[in-house]
Amino acid sequence: MGPIPENRVVSLNPLAKLSRKTNQMQTGLDSLLARVQPGWSLPGAFYNDAAVYQSDLEQVWRRGWLFAGHACEIPRAGDYFTLEVDTDSILLVRTENGEVHALHNVCRHRGSLICGSPSGHVRRLVCPYHQWTYALDGQLLACRGMQEDLDKSQFALHRVAAHEVEGFIFISLAATPAPFEPARETLAPLLRPQGFRRAKVARAVDYLVQANWKLVWENNRECYHCNVNHPQYIKANFDHFNADDTTARVRDEMKAVVARSEEKWAAAGLAATHKQAGMTCFPDAERNIWFSANRTPLVDGWESESMDGQSVAPLMGDYQANDVGTLRVRTLPNFWNHSSCDHAVSTRLLPAGPQRTAIRVWWLVDEKAVEGRDYDLQKLMPFWQLTSEQDWQICERQQRGVNSSAYTPGPYSIFKEYNVEGFVRWYLKSVNATSKT
Repeated sequence: MGPIPENRVVSLNPLAKLSRKTNQMQTGLDSLLARVQPGWSLPGAFYNDAAVYQSDLEQVWRRGWLFAGHACEIPRAGDYFTLEVDTDSILLVRTENGEVHALHNVCRHRGSLICGSPSGHVRRLVCPYHQWTYALDGQLLACRGMQEDLDKSQFALHRVAAHEVEGFIFISLAATPAPFEPARETLAPLLRPQGFRRAKVARAVDYLVQANWKLVWENNRECYHCNVNHPQYIKANFDHFNADDTTARVRDEMKAVVARSEEKWAAAGLAATHKQAGMTCFPDAERNIWFSANRTPLVDGWESESMDGQSVAPLMGDYQANDVGTLRVRTLPNFWNHSSCDHAVSTRLLPAGPQRTAIRVWWLVDEKAVEGRDYDLQKLMPFWQLTSEQDWQICERQQRGVNSSAYTPGPYSIFKEYNVEGFVRWYLKSVNATSKT
């Protein structure tokens, strides 16, 4: 083969190619960001473009704190579960000293996955490829067949930052994670009475939803769609009422329920919200707060988010009465939870592609509750299973519409979609801030 003609010489430096590609992606993202109109939905590329998805992975999913799962899923030393953040397989394992460690599920020898099952129990972490063996905290213990002078201390599994808060486990893939303590200070007092540390998983269901993760999150942040799409949910909750469409009778009823409930909760030591530095902690895009929690009343006559409003399991945690409303927790970008007096339902999002989101929904009950005696899955699950699956259908339908060449952004309702706009502001702040670093 002769020499390459001068006019056809190309760079053979893969790093140079990668740098050019990265610069082109950033230029495209900057152009998209410049097209965003405050108070309007995002341009379609934010929901289906592969380059935007890669940007989301780097600037949102691998920088912030993510809900990973429940501590009660790994009660004993050696218990583990895994989760997939796109191409990153993360291993959550309880060590001998009772701590929860998060590790990249990647052998330090030649990169094989170590734990192939989504959950299980092990005494040691053994790579199935060449049997490199690690302690539960990730330290390399043995690497048979290797040269004797190999320094095993240099080949521990890569650690991932992890924190456990009252039974909730959060991880961050960032090299230098944002401080976690503000979230702990806000969430712990509200989570503690629910007794997640003394809970168990009654059932978990996995879904692969054909929609971008932002569409799924935006749908969760408004109840504009609830009256028509969630016939079960609206019987129990006030979310579908708003200032512009509520009659005086309904407004008075809501005020009375809220006042009565908050007085009762205060007497029982159950705060409606937690205030930090004089501020009620709800998600705030301007201050980049990614966590929030509050307790909200149910409609009169409803004591649990169940099909008939009646309790479907024994009381959880420290509760002494059924009238505790619902504890609601949200953490951006991937988690929400609704907890009644007797059970809790958690939802976790994980990115699985530009137009796919992997979702897990857990139903939790008190650890001493016995299926068939204290609770029946046929009564425990339908309220949130129906509500969730109704939402997944909505999101998939929206994804198909957003993919259309006819899609253009539309305005948000100031009465009903303020939380959607708040999420979008948080998202744009996140990608804008990191795109300039």
